[in-house]
Amino acid sequence: MSSTIDINKICEWCGKEFIAHKCTTRYCSKRCSEHAYKTLRREAHVKKENLITQEKKEDKKKPLGNYFTPRQCAVLLGIGKSSVYRCLAEGLIPCIRLKGKTHISRASIDKMFENPPEYIKRERKEAEPIEEFYTTKEILEKFGISNSWLFKMAKERNIPKTVVRGKTLWSRKHYDKAPADKQPTEVAEEEWYSVEEVCAKFNMSKEAVYRFVSERKIWKRKDKFKVFYSRRQFDKAMGVETELESEYYTMPEVMAKYNMTRDQISHYIRAHNIPRTYEGRYVKIDRKALDALFAPPKLG
Repeated sequence: MSSTIDINKICEWCGKEFIAHKCTTRYCSKRCSEHAYKTLRREAHVKKENLITQEKKEDKKKPLGNYFTPRQCAVLLGIGKSSVYRCLAEGLIPCIRLKGKTHISRASIDKMFENPPEYIKRERKEAEPIEEFYTTKEILEKFGISNSWLFKMAKERNIPKTVVRGKTLWSRKHYDKAPADKQPTEVAEEEWYSVEEVCAKFNMSKEAVYRFVSERKIWKRKDKFKVFYSRRQFDKAMGVETELESEYYTMPEVMAKYNMTRDQISHYIRAHNIPRTYEGRYVKIDRKALDALFAPPKLG
């Protein structure tokens, strides 16, 4: 006897809405049901084959025979490969090297456990109390950072803090290490102008300098809160002859220096992502990056 109830359902295969007569109906047609069944069988088969492959891989890693590689020894002892190499370097595990390959005998490993040294329990290291602190104002003044960067770094590096009478105090020991990557880097004075140097050399106000570099799109870099501008580009924009070596190669210069064809140079530029710029139809190639690419290799 057929059911007389009508239930609006959505097919789990094609996603269409249909009217079912049983609560257990999942598909709108026989075709969708067969597709879903085949997909489930296929997924089960793929999963089974993947498990078999994984088991084969693990079986290969398992040590067999009387001699092991460091990797197999690590699996046998349940430690990391780097720990095995550390034990080899310290002479705790005897080994022999044959044509660059390290072999460890099972007998030497078994012998290690015949007369093991007495186990010494490692004492838990107690945390040292923090007694020296910075205030927020002291950090901002000492390291020259912004307030937002201070709290961001404290969150990223989990720097201890406490609040005393409404003031936030930061661990001095932890914060002396944290802003190391924000310390000023060495700025090559012969390659960059500071704003003060531009104002003094070209008799310009700061507002004029900012407007000038914005209009001419002169390269700039920031070091903490100080801005530096490319000396080559600024001198060129002001019509001043620079004493610095040219920052770019032209294509004929590269061809003459490295004895290569244009196609070879273009290949290296694209393959190694060498910075370049265009002036009209002429390409200018970054001198430092190209010289570094073709520099002789160094060992050690």
